[in-house]
Amino acid sequence: MPMLLTKGRVLTDGAFQADTTVVVDEGRIAAVGPEGALAATFPHAEVRDLKGRMLVPGYIDTQVNGGGGVLFNDDPSVETIARIGAAHRRFGTTGFLPTLISDDLEVIDQAITAVEQAMAEGVPGVLGIHIEGPFLNVARKGIHDPSKFRVLDEAAVRRLTRLKAGRTLVTLAPETTTPDMIAALSAHGAVVAAGHTDADYATMHRALEAGVTGFTHLFNAMSPLTSREPGVVGAALENRDAWCGIIVDGHHVHPTVLKLALRCRPADRFMLVTDAMPSVNAEGDHFYLQGRRISVKDGACLDERGVLAGSDLDMASAVRNARDMLDLDLPTAVMTASSAPAAFLGLDGERGRIAPGYAADLVLLDDALQVVATWIDGQGD
Repeated sequence: MPMLLTKGRVLTDGAFQADTTVVVDEGRIAAVGPEGALAATFPHAEVRDLKGRMLVPGYIDTQVNGGGGVLFNDDPSVETIARIGAAHRRFGTTGFLPTLISDDLEVIDQAITAVEQAMAEGVPGVLGIHIEGPFLNVARKGIHDPSKFRVLDEAAVRRLTRLKAGRTLVTLAPETTTPDMIAALSAHGAVVAAGHTDADYATMHRALEAGVTGFTHLFNAMSPLTSREPGVVGAALENRDAWCGIIVDGHHVHPTVLKLALRCRPADRFMLVTDAMPSVNAEGDHFYLQGRRISVKDGACLDERGVLAGSDLDMASAVRNARDMLDLDLPTAVMTASSAPAAFLGLDGERGRIAPGYAADLVLLDDALQVVATWIDGQGD
């Protein structure tokens, strides 16, 4: 049965439209427009009164390590993926990539299989997988275990790109491989991002030409912009086509630095990510990452040396922070959480907008930008 979401403020084409109705039918958005005309067109539809609240496109998070008390690396299974998705859904995430940080190739195989099974079983929100490492630079390892690092070869390319459904995002350090290997990953269907990299500007520029289309958590774990060597950060800020993931939690990057970055390149080439750990939507003040105790305090996840280990951030908070810390207007803040990551993943023709024909991935917000309800493929929570 079709469903009419009525009397809401609907975010369409970059602006909120008052008293607008959205029709959901068979998991997709069938129509957007005035209530009267649509009610006549769909006379037997279920009607839900949004009571003037804001309806926005569902948030898409391309970097989700864990949530709900579980970590993908610990147990790369369908059950873990479902639990992570449920934990983040309450904060508006209607699409996500379970993210595996650097691990053994056998664990990568298990993770890919689990994602494939999760998508086949219809676990809500799963759009593919993010394999962050192990093809990284020890000089910018961050919280990753360097004993897991290895060289990207043709066998690894085949292994990384065997997911039959959904998107595969691979984060690598361009200086640890070659443009030809990057091009091979891209040719096999992977979305390739640079991260945990100490590449110089020239190397990064060649990697972009070879097929890198994203930067994983801009500014963090990458060579900085300096007076004589632009580094990875300089290459990212100069480029106007690749997407930059940003963690807006007040811990990873100072808001002023992110505001300066936003002045350098198009806003729709930035996307909010959480880099979330098990602590999101879970109790407790710590968790374990590959045997290391990670403390959670004041919204930051830190190991015993004070190194950031992912985040305690959710997407609803990231959107609020983008508005409040970065001075973005609300439609732009939502865009960086919805249509921008959809475009990065090549899903911009089907997700990330409230428009006819798009998947009915929707979030209902109150005036404080708290999540009231979500729909994934038209199914409410």
